[in-house]
Amino acid sequence: MDRRSFVSGCLGLSLSAVAGDAFGESGPLTKMIFPFSAGGGGDTLCRLVAQHAGQLLNRTFIVENRTGGDGLIGIKWVKNAGPDGATILVTTGPTMYLLPIVESEPSFDLSKDFVPVSLLARFEFGVVIGPGVDAQDFKQFVAWLKANPSKATFGVPSNGTIPHFTGSRLEQVLGIPMTRVAYRGSAPIINDLIGGHLPFGIVTIADAIPQQRAGGVKILAVSSAERSPFLPDVPTLKESGVDLVADGWYGMWLPAGSSQDFAYQLSAAVVTSLAKPEVREKLSAIGLIPVGTTPEGLTQELTADTALWQPIVKATGYKITY
Repeated sequence: MDRRSFVSGCLGLSLSAVAGDAFGESGPLTKMIFPFSAGGGGDTLCRLVAQHAGQLLNRTFIVENRTGGDGLIGIKWVKNAGPDGATILVTTGPTMYLLPIVESEPSFDLSKDFVPVSLLARFEFGVVIGPGVDAQDFKQFVAWLKANPSKATFGVPSNGTIPHFTGSRLEQVLGIPMTRVAYRGSAPIINDLIGGHLPFGIVTIADAIPQQRAGGVKILAVSSAERSPFLPDVPTLKESGVDLVADGWYGMWLPAGSSQDFAYQLSAAVVTSLAKPEVREKLSAIGLIPVGTTPEGLTQELTADTALWQPIVKATGYKITY
């Protein structure tokens, strides 16, 4: 079934039933749990989806930021919530498939503890250098690393993340030992790059683009399968000789036991919301690429990404023990 048929069928035939018959004429209050802090791109995405999908479903969505544990606090909150449609999880896909790999004792089983709804939006990472690195492209950057092995240090927004393991993959492919430094987010990495305290970092390109435009940093390569619509002149890692696609994305889930019918209704509302020009424009302005999929589309993405990253992560030996 194509997306247009999926949306038309779900919205045209049964959104009113979900809003009225199943949940009452006015619809219930629904918490959309986002396990990271307010103010960032993911939080903005949640609030846009909450507003527009809520209108379609005749429900009131309230975004609640339950932070901590690299996203685990909010994830566990939703895992333990009742399957009554009153609690929804929105978080990054990498958080959902990396945590079970890196935890010594996994806190959740994605296939058993959650019901998939939709892949919401994609974002991209980039290899970013500061003014202390004499390189105009990725090839020159590799040459600089080989000539300056003692300076091969890079920053990542957090340990156990896609930037972390992208750096590990770079080490493997380039054959250059590197030192990883974990920060609290992308902003301090950008500041240290500009100040000359850090040679390079792997961060979301949305955080780096403003400083690239200002001349403070340079994005040498992006992690996506194709060139970014935000940086069409910057090559991908694959074009640069590193066989790796490292997309980031946001997804939506319900607690285990939730109604499959409601999952499809919610998915359809999300797809329709993300297709609205005003929503797409606002998301593009913060470096997010709106998607919107069926529950099956989200599952397929998870399966593919888990298969890609599991051997890379296991090869590093990295584990989290609480």
